[in-house]
Amino acid sequence: MRDLVAELKATNAEFARSKREVFKSSYTNHYRRGLMDLLAVLDFRSSNDAHKPVIDALALIARHRESTAQYLPAGESVPLQGVVRKDWMEFALHTPAKGSQRVVRTVYEACVFQALRERLRCKEIWVTDADRWRNPDEDLPDDFEARRAEYYDKLAKPRDGKVFTAELKTEMRAALTELDTALPKLPWVTISAKHRGGAMKFTDPDPQPEPKNLRKLKKAIVAKWGTVPLIDILKEAALRTPMLKALAPVGTREGGIDAAVLLERLLLIAYAYGTNSGIRSVAAGDHGHTEEDLRYTARRYLTAASLKSAGVEVANATFAARSEAIWGQGTTTVASDSTHFKAWDRNIFTEWHSRYGGRGVLVYWHIEKGSMAIHSQLLNCTASEVAAAIEGMMRHATTMQAEGNYVDSHGQSEIGFGLTRLLGYDLLPRIKQINKVKFYRPGREDEDTYERLSDAMTRPIRWDVIENNYDQLIKYATAIRVGTASTEAILRRFTRTASHPVYQAMLEVGKAQKTIFVARYLRDRDLQREIQEGLNVVEGWNGANDILFFGKSGELASNRRDQQELSVLALHLLQSALVFVNTLMVQDLLADPEWADRLTPEDRRALTPLFWMHIRPYGEVRLNMGNRLQFSALPTAPEPEPAAA
Repeated sequence: MRDLVAELKATNAEFARSKREVFKSSYTNHYRRGLMDLLAVLDFRSSNDAHKPVIDALALIARHRESTAQYLPAGESVPLQGVVRKDWMEFALHTPAKGSQRVVRTVYEACVFQALRERLRCKEIWVTDADRWRNPDEDLPDDFEARRAEYYDKLAKPRDGKVFTAELKTEMRAALTELDTALPKLPWVTISAKHRGGAMKFTDPDPQPEPKNLRKLKKAIVAKWGTVPLIDILKEAALRTPMLKALAPVGTREGGIDAAVLLERLLLIAYAYGTNSGIRSVAAGDHGHTEEDLRYTARRYLTAASLKSAGVEVANATFAARSEAIWGQGTTTVASDSTHFKAWDRNIFTEWHSRYGGRGVLVYWHIEKGSMAIHSQLLNCTASEVAAAIEGMMRHATTMQAEGNYVDSHGQSEIGFGLTRLLGYDLLPRIKQINKVKFYRPGREDEDTYERLSDAMTRPIRWDVIENNYDQLIKYATAIRVGTASTEAILRRFTRTASHPVYQAMLEVGKAQKTIFVARYLRDRDLQREIQEGLNVVEGWNGANDILFFGKSGELASNRRDQQELSVLALHLLQSALVFVNTLMVQDLLADPEWADRLTPEDRRALTPLFWMHIRPYGEVRLNMGNRLQFSALPTAPEPEPAAA
């Protein structure tokens, strides 16, 4: 019954009208005062004349901000088209018993601010002297005209837009032809207009054989090294990699901290943030460092930039230490996904996430096949996962050459396909509702070419739109590559409410690239398994988060953005250290003749260094720098010098 009532409210016009009444009342009695104060100090501009009515409307309500009249003055020219939505017209316009139609002042103001919000989101309207909401033209490289040839070469794109579209069209035809030819031999996919909910019917691959010896391998590791405290895992990674060199002090003044003491404090601080247990809890352990000492060192040495650099050092050391005979050749693909970290309800800087439920923040991970994180980001709950996926591929800073990105449905879109095509790497998503995906035709001349795919085909790609805006497409891709603006700032222009011509061109590129991918995905069973395995690696990483980030029930207590970011990056570092040490343990154990031929192909396929059954994350923190893990197949590396005190 509750579901029926909810459905009735969601579809009933009277309920929608009631919501508008509540909104109007809230604006009039509460929000108007603050919004008018903001309007007095912010200067809104637009480079597109199509949005001039909103700019004029802002000037109009600013002139009458002190008015208490029910209606706007009769002599004023009031912009309505493009400002007041149709469903608000009955509230905004009123005809008195005697007289002509008038505009209700407070309702009109609310409509103007709603229109402004939508234009700000896609940066059709911007704010003078702002940063995040600045003129979108400032996001683009200002030296593009002078260095056009260099930027084209960096993206490996032809100078002529017609050459680019010809290459894309050829790939589309080849992919569609291969699928059309192979379709009768593919039992897992059928295409027919008779299917309900979409033209395609797709069956996921069967589960692969379960490995039989990996549990024995983990038990052997426990037997050889025992249960290892988590702080010792971090210590071992610090002593075998240059990660602590990245933790340089803030400022230029030299401190008086002894190098050995500083090393211990940095380990304890990273552990405190990475487990979310906090400095006070860690300071109570058996190590001889007080809470005041740890807090002082954290203020001087712990920054987001230094923790990112430390994570990069551990990742690079892991790549260098891997044995190709065990882990295979280095991969060029990463999987990325977000996970939700809860925050205390009284934290005013957190947001409610509709998909995960509850207040908190998102952390977006990029994890390569060997379970090593190459990048992590702290996001708002409303941030674009497509932008986060691209940002991580462009900014990971490790030695890995990332050429492909596995994502789920939330990490892909037609705009995402378009941008990744321009940036030169493959977007490889698992599309949840793939049965509803449409194939775009390469051209009108292909109307009757793909008979078996016809029920899932739609209109041809508008190649002329791409060619007319090709130079601007390269300019936006260059802005993301060189970092003149964040990917999210660029994508903010490319939303459904935008009328930007480059947005339309980017959509056409994305539709063509998505058609190529889906045609290949449906045909290639190995690719389907590859993407599924990649995304399973991310799920395994998220499972480790729950084990390591145990303090305060895994909820972020601070409402400071910088402290939240430090916690997430320290967790990234702690988990990377676990993968690094586990890699050494697995390699050391498999070097034993007893294990030389025990692993089957299924075991090697499922082998991962991300496991924690031999780890003790809880309990009193005891730090003994002289107690080391011994590896017979790997000589103990000399201890690196810590960051300058």
